[in-house]
Amino acid sequence: MNPLVLSILISSLGLGTTMTFIGSHWLLIWMGLEINTMAIIPLMIYQQHPRAVEATTKYFLIQATASALLLFAGTMNAWTTGQWNITEMINPASSTLITIALALKIGLAPMHFWLPEILQGLNLITGLILSTWQKLAPFAILLQLYPLLNPNLLMILGLSSILVGGWGGLNQTQLRKILAYSSIAHLGWMIIILHYAPNLTLLNLILYIIMTTSMFLMFNTLNSTKINSIVSSTTKSPLLTIMALTTLLSLGGLPPLTGFMPKWLILQEMAKQNMTIPATIMALATLLSLFFYMRLCYTMTLTISPNPINYTTSWRTKQTQPNLILTSTTSISMLLLPLTPMMIMLTS
Repeated sequence: MNPLVLSILISSLGLGTTMTFIGSHWLLIWMGLEINTMAIIPLMIYQQHPRAVEATTKYFLIQATASALLLFAGTMNAWTTGQWNITEMINPASSTLITIALALKIGLAPMHFWLPEILQGLNLITGLILSTWQKLAPFAILLQLYPLLNPNLLMILGLSSILVGGWGGLNQTQLRKILAYSSIAHLGWMIIILHYAPNLTLLNLILYIIMTTSMFLMFNTLNSTKINSIVSSTTKSPLLTIMALTTLLSLGGLPPLTGFMPKWLILQEMAKQNMTIPATIMALATLLSLFFYMRLCYTMTLTISPNPINYTTSWRTKQTQPNLILTSTTSISMLLLPLTPMMIMLTS
């Protein structure tokens, strides 16, 4: 892609997200989300592959539907209250519609069906942007509206996302689909605690973005998109394989890695709110996600040659990608647990 065009698209992504961050007027927020959607579409369709075209079309239709719902909810609220301000959300129908629209935008269950299919049609770098940056603007709106949203609806969306994210990833062989179901499960953890402790939602979102960035960049460096293709990663790069192993276990939420921190804090907060049954379901559903992370770990580190998996070894070319972002995100994914008090203070 032309560097000038690429810089314009990346700037537009930043502009759309920033407009949503700073906006308090519904039309300005809606405009920021639309700019965000329009800026990523050329990046998605750049491959000019039938799957990429299909994924881009699906993404456009889903985001257009969510934006229409959001605009309708804002208009309905303005009709009722006479205010276009985002914090003047006193109409329950509007708040429910907005929750559903934003759930559709970020891919919460049961509105999650588009996310794995669309990620499967994209390359890893565009998939990384879709899984991380595109979540920021909707969560900025949710974090502003959290006192006005229905906690029961958030609980249903969160629990269903955690269960679907765990069950859906069990039988997958495509790495991008596994990361998509991992994303759905993590979003469920964020949304379920939003009404009670929004600072934990923010902390979980930051750590999710760091860990997911690390995994996408690792798979991109290894040039892997299927489980079979990561079998030879140990011979390609032993150090990168060890880093991938620890990052996957961190995504699964095992101590003493960073991913344990948000799960521990969220379960603690839910116990304080006397929500022991949802907390137990969440903890048990995390074992499903942990299973497919362990499956990836086994394939990467414990499957040695000769092995029963048929895969043609790829060419081992010299790596030209910058490694600073990868090493930084991987280090944070492994080592941040001792800094839990500081992280809580920074997000409060």
